[in-house]
Amino acid sequence: MNPLPPPAPVDALSRPLADGVVVLIVDDVPDNVAPLHDALDAAGYTVLVALDGESALRRARQAHPDVILLDAVMPGIDGFEVARSLKADAATAGIPIIFMTGLTETEHLVAALDAGGTDYVTKPIKPREVIARMGVHLRSARHARDGAVEREQARNALDAFGYATITVRERDGRLMWQTPLARELLQRYCGTQAPVTPEPVLQWLRRHLPDLQLPGRPAQEPPRLTLESGPRRLTFRLHLQVGDPEDASPNGEGGDWLIVMQETSDASVLEALAQTFGLTAREAEVLYWVAKGKINRDIGDILGASPATVKKHLERIHAKMGVETRTAAAAMAINRVPLLQPKQGI
Repeated sequence: MNPLPPPAPVDALSRPLADGVVVLIVDDVPDNVAPLHDALDAAGYTVLVALDGESALRRARQAHPDVILLDAVMPGIDGFEVARSLKADAATAGIPIIFMTGLTETEHLVAALDAGGTDYVTKPIKPREVIARMGVHLRSARHARDGAVEREQARNALDAFGYATITVRERDGRLMWQTPLARELLQRYCGTQAPVTPEPVLQWLRRHLPDLQLPGRPAQEPPRLTLESGPRRLTFRLHLQVGDPEDASPNGEGGDWLIVMQETSDASVLEALAQTFGLTAREAEVLYWVAKGKINRDIGDILGASPATVKKHLERIHAKMGVETRTAAAAMAINRVPLLQPKQGI
């Protein structure tokens, strides 16, 4: 066997990209691994090696390398199966895989890409070519990863300001992503968890999305959806479409829709009722629900009190407001406290 030439010098431009980058080489022939290992090490990469498919899967899942150089043909678990397994695992699916193959027939190269390969190089391996190919895919992966992190940080940052966000896939109505606050709010108001999208939200989307997608129609935010729970309300606002148009189904549906949610409370209304009419906190709550048209039994269920207790509160409310009926009390409350006035429906 002729001795292999020393690794070609590496451009200085590749070194910043190599800093901190972990490369996993997978090949069952150690003589093939050695020169590539030495060239990558000289270029500043951290290099891991696996000599079979099983070891490759184990190391990839443990170390999460930035890129994998994968031999296509190996005994036991071959490179195609390794790639398919890694791409099926969410933890490793984003790792670029460059196949190293001596098979140059078109169907073999297509098989490599179909298995999840990002690219391929043919044997005998030229380390300089491999490093150049790696550079392209590492930059692409880094930009995609940084963009995803920035988007997630931006969405999660909204939680701090009371704005929760979710994304819903139009094609099947599946809830694809949610912030921690969104998870809490959907559980509290709807009793649902991802990937289930609450039925009221699905109905709202199905009612308004067709209007947004009419050709030639200017984009306009549809009416907002509001769900109520006691004196609290959860409002949904359709923000923008974030999916890839290439994911559209044959009938034109596709992509994910970003929905911004905000919870508001009528605590300020209760305070205004109490101050305006000299009511206790519980009397203000009873008057609030009277103004909303609730009967004593319903108010008792909401407040955890008996209808008789609600009636006693209501008698004191009438005396303080100088009225004789619940209808008069409700009308005075709505007239004197503008926040109680009905909002436009969705």
